[in-house]
Amino acid sequence: MAVTDLAPIHRGFAKKRFKSFAIPAGILIYLTYAFFAFDIPGLAQRFRSDNAMIMISGAWSYKTHVTQDNRRNAVSVSIEGERRATYEDNDWPEWVARDGASTAIALPHDQSVRFDPDAVRVTVPDYGTITVTNTDGVQVQTPDGTLPAWITASNTRADIRLDGGRISVTRARSEVFRYFPGWELFFFTLSSPFHDMSWGQIAASAVSSEQIRPGMSNIAAMASDFWNNDMWRHKDVVWALFETLLMAFLGTIGAALISFPLAFLAAKNFMPVAPARFGIRRVFDFVRGVDALIWTIILSRAFGPGPMTGALAILITDTGSFGKLFSESLENIDEKQVDGLRSTGANALQRGRFGVIPQVAPVILSQVLYFLESNTRGATVIGAMVGGGIGLLLTQAIQTQKDWENVAYYIVLIVLLVMAMDSLSGWLRRKLIRGDG
Repeated sequence: MAVTDLAPIHRGFAKKRFKSFAIPAGILIYLTYAFFAFDIPGLAQRFRSDNAMIMISGAWSYKTHVTQDNRRNAVSVSIEGERRATYEDNDWPEWVARDGASTAIALPHDQSVRFDPDAVRVTVPDYGTITVTNTDGVQVQTPDGTLPAWITASNTRADIRLDGGRISVTRARSEVFRYFPGWELFFFTLSSPFHDMSWGQIAASAVSSEQIRPGMSNIAAMASDFWNNDMWRHKDVVWALFETLLMAFLGTIGAALISFPLAFLAAKNFMPVAPARFGIRRVFDFVRGVDALIWTIILSRAFGPGPMTGALAILITDTGSFGKLFSESLENIDEKQVDGLRSTGANALQRGRFGVIPQVAPVILSQVLYFLESNTRGATVIGAMVGGGIGLLLTQAIQTQKDWENVAYYIVLIVLLVMAMDSLSGWLRRKLIRGDG
């Protein structure tokens, strides 16, 4: 009899023991499947660490190009190869100098490059001089006759990578890239009279009464040159940030205003007609079940690209989310407060104003502020798709595959914007919900 009574207990232990092994085994099997289904080994083989390092270094540094047109024997110096950032021939950096028909370029670690009429010569301490000619195809001559790992060469191109820079030689041109830390021309472009000043000189000019640009104070001239910087486009970036914030604000607040009255129709304690309540809830499910990015694609085809399209996509998705959250908050109110107002003769509008809204207002405000903060991030991605906001500038910078410092700049601004929205929403929560400063 005792053995029979213990059988269910043994089966219960066996079932638990099976689950304790089956669940981890199932997870392991799924992870193994995902490992091969997503081709993780192939992804690891395709990973290019050199490209990753170029991208990372490009985010915090820039390079100055010294370019010789081998057909015309003309030399130019520019930052990041930009025509707008090309030095005048009589205003080259101090590490680039003319030496008769040649051009001498100094690199860090006592390395140097010379553009001679007959060849490009690269001098590396403790190694020797590398000579690259391009008269009959590109040919590389090294001191020991072998090519080290930091030199790649073919009949059409030679590429030399040094600690202080990189040298590229083809039949058409020879280039030297020297790297510098920082974001080039972030404050002033080469056309500004302030670009070659030190911070001390800039501070002195700001308080000086002698006008560098006639008819304009020096501080105003500095602000104008910074604001109208055509390389970093600070004016456009600020407007793009405003567009991103505007998309998030219009979409979130518009969704809250639309979904709040509809939430009463979806709450059991306010809408006794079950079919109507069911229909409203299914509408909420539908609009929030389709992601905002999908709505963005649909609306952009219907109305064309633009920030307003992004705001409408956020509004549609958040209407469904707010409708569900608000209706659930309404269903969880304390009916005693409403009954107390009803006993005093208050009508339905008064009961809602003084008995319902004070109960749900803290929850609703908290949810709206959270969605506003979250949509500030989402508006960046939506803006990249519909052509508005900081997301568009970020996409353009990524597509060029060379302006990684601009990518870093935009990402920093996006993070700062999200942090500012987080601080603002936290302050509003404390101020509006708890009543403290």
